[in-house]
Amino acid sequence: MNNTSLLLDPSDNVGVALSDLEPGQKVAPNGVELEIQEFVAAKHKFAIRDFQPGEDILMYGTIVGEATRAIPLGHAITLQNIHHKTREYTANPGQFTWSAPDVSKWRERTFNGYLRTDNQVGTANYWLVLPMVFCENTNVLLLKEAFENALGFSTPNPYEVQIKNLISGVQGKKITETVADNSVPAGSRIFENLDGIRFLTHDLGCGGTRHDAETLCALLAGYINHPNVAGATVLSLGCQNAQSSILLEKLALIQKGQPKTVIICDQQQEGTTEQLIQKAIRETFIGLVEANKNKRQPVPLSKLVIGLECGGSDGFSGISANPTLGQVSDLVVALGGSAILSEFPELCGAEQNLINRCETQELADKFIHLMETYNEAAKRVGSGFDMNPSPGNIKDGLLTDAIKSCGAAKKGGTAPIVDILDYTEYLKNAGLNLLCTPGNDVESTTGLAGSGANVILFTTGLGTPTGNPVCPVIKVSTNTKMTNRMSDIIDFNTGTIISGEDTLETCGDKLLELVIQVASGEVTTKAEKNKNYDFIPWKRGVSL
Repeated sequence: MNNTSLLLDPSDNVGVALSDLEPGQKVAPNGVELEIQEFVAAKHKFAIRDFQPGEDILMYGTIVGEATRAIPLGHAITLQNIHHKTREYTANPGQFTWSAPDVSKWRERTFNGYLRTDNQVGTANYWLVLPMVFCENTNVLLLKEAFENALGFSTPNPYEVQIKNLISGVQGKKITETVADNSVPAGSRIFENLDGIRFLTHDLGCGGTRHDAETLCALLAGYINHPNVAGATVLSLGCQNAQSSILLEKLALIQKGQPKTVIICDQQQEGTTEQLIQKAIRETFIGLVEANKNKRQPVPLSKLVIGLECGGSDGFSGISANPTLGQVSDLVVALGGSAILSEFPELCGAEQNLINRCETQELADKFIHLMETYNEAAKRVGSGFDMNPSPGNIKDGLLTDAIKSCGAAKKGGTAPIVDILDYTEYLKNAGLNLLCTPGNDVESTTGLAGSGANVILFTTGLGTPTGNPVCPVIKVSTNTKMTNRMSDIIDFNTGTIISGEDTLETCGDKLLELVIQVASGEVTTKAEKNKNYDFIPWKRGVSL
């Protein structure tokens, strides 16, 4: 790879700067020789020919923008000279032939997971505690403190010492000891086969529309049905819109095999808070004893369900990290496993490629319907998919939603699309699935886990700490500079592709090896270490 510039597709008419380019500098992206006429920052684009107003800007072999003024050869592409535009698409998927990657060296590989009675496989073993309504958040947190301290899952907050030093500074007394911790010592877990108890809180369940309540119940049912969850304790007030009975109905629709233990504790029926909490603790403890009986065992890689996500994207996302995820996705699908690509606002401009890969006309129609309905809803409140890029995205080279989307779609690799899932729909078919979620990082990862992903691969060029309560999130960096600067949140670096040290194939192999280690419980992700247990349900309002 040329280490200063790149042409992403032979038909493109703009190049990408892999490093800062100065006026007068000679570049030859993919053999196209030219002289840079003005400063072009790394990750940004430059014209490889003269443009007139109204002409299309091409990247990834498709339209990603339109020139709004004349752009001379060698000049930077900016928001002052282009705006968002996408290619028209047709609804007919036509014939698609997939050249699957060679996976012979992976055929016999396994990971150590928790086999469930429904044939799903967990990459972790959690008990889940969740509220049906925001009124129960305080009680959920009360249970969290009690269980984590008693069972050895809690850890002292390292920043307490800093605060205490500031408070005592005027007294001239320096505190050097660690924070007092009366919980079970670290490493002395009571249940050795239980990876933790995860506690969800949210601000929904009542006061919104009945549709909001139905959607919340479907999402929570997906979390209970998740392969990383052994069972659940549900706290209900009793009078809210999101009734426990609706949750159980939604769960029955997707649950297979032996039903999981679901403990319902209704505060208005139990009486006092003490009675509620004591019942929850007593019955949850019995559930934990049973959950601890499940042990990791070798299972084939076909049991992997990879969630594909990006956040804090930059101009390298579509060149290094996202295509690496696409490589891993193709490997997993070729092995009989599953991948789920989310974030529909970030597929705008990549529609035709995805339509062409749909296995049936019905799937193509469903994808188009979800995309267009979502975009129109955004337009009705003065937004639209074209307003998806954030200030950080734009600063680092993702000037239009089409540029961002065509790079984001690379996470889905090249495999055929076997299903289109609306938000909260649970995975049914092995292979590549598309899931309708917002581009909002946490709302999207929340949805991926709710649809059954047992490992999430999350690319970032700017850095983000996002994690998930029940699903390990592997953070994949697009560039080495950010990896070094924010090493506490990054698990894997694809910046070596930009520097030429790695290819997509070698990077993909290395990342799949890490996925196997994380799925086996051998490597703990940075998000897990930092307790980034982010959970935000999507209300189906306008969120990009």
